[in-house]
Amino acid sequence: MTRFLVSGFLTVGALAVLGMAEQQQPLFRGESDVVRVFVTVTDGDGRLITTLTQGDFEVRDEGRTQPIVLFDNTPQPVRLVVMLDLSGSMQGNLPLLRGAAEQLVARLDTEDLARVGVFGHDIAVSPAFTRDPDELLQALPEAIAADAPTPLWRALDEAMNAFAEGGEGRPVILVLSDGKDSGLPSFGRGVASQGQVIDRARDEDVMIYAIGMRSRGPRPMQPGVGPAGLRALILADMPDSGLARVAEDTGGGYAEIRFGQDLGAAFARVADELHSQYLIGFAPPKRDGKVHDIDVRVSQRGLKPRARKDYVAPSSPGDGRNHE
Repeated sequence: MTRFLVSGFLTVGALAVLGMAEQQQPLFRGESDVVRVFVTVTDGDGRLITTLTQGDFEVRDEGRTQPIVLFDNTPQPVRLVVMLDLSGSMQGNLPLLRGAAEQLVARLDTEDLARVGVFGHDIAVSPAFTRDPDELLQALPEAIAADAPTPLWRALDEAMNAFAEGGEGRPVILVLSDGKDSGLPSFGRGVASQGQVIDRARDEDVMIYAIGMRSRGPRPMQPGVGPAGLRALILADMPDSGLARVAEDTGGGYAEIRFGQDLGAAFARVADELHSQYLIGFAPPKRDGKVHDIDVRVSQRGLKPRARKDYVAPSSPGDGRNHE
């Protein structure tokens, strides 16, 4: 009798172990299948928190907690495209742009690479990723045309083209603008919208940081009549409200610079954040080629994590990048 009981227990135990093994089989085939999420954590005063461990994080896919299979809190190299608004309203800001760009370039790590782009009448990005400060700053012009528009969304769309050549380092865009999108379609170029920029950044894993600033054009706008005219005057020199949404959805940060504030410090803050983020990864629970909402949380009270809001799941095993 005892022999049969022991044998039965062993059989049940073996089946249980096999069942657990089936349940615990990894849902990914390598790092390329892992959904990579970069997370910035700050405290109530906005200070960067860099001492958390894997156990302090929780990531949810469509509301369901996922096992974290990748964790790294060491600085990750970046490929950074800096896009600067050269619309007419930015004429008074050109000296600030140059000084801020110099501070940003000085904070690049040895493995970081960057390109500098501008947008106004034309959209142009420096020819290659580099760490050479002189080469990067050569992309800044000496003057800004007074009638230049603000093709903000098309500029961000073209900035993402800069990553097409591939290379080491995760893709990041930092955009500075003082106005609302006013880009009109031109020959051979379509129109990009805020939504299209967010969708493409999600599909291509591009993080976008945005800095908005008040216009400092040479000829201030005159207020209209009544409260409506005053409101129009106040809003006229405000940056595009869509910048904050783009930054939030892609996991980047947004800052608004007011008169007297240090633009160089804002640029330097972006560099510091990029080198202080946590990389966490999880295996996609479904391979349905659909957009999945994700939510990153930390266990310590008073801390605020910031990460991208969604991703596109792979549509076939072993294919972490192909989408339907």
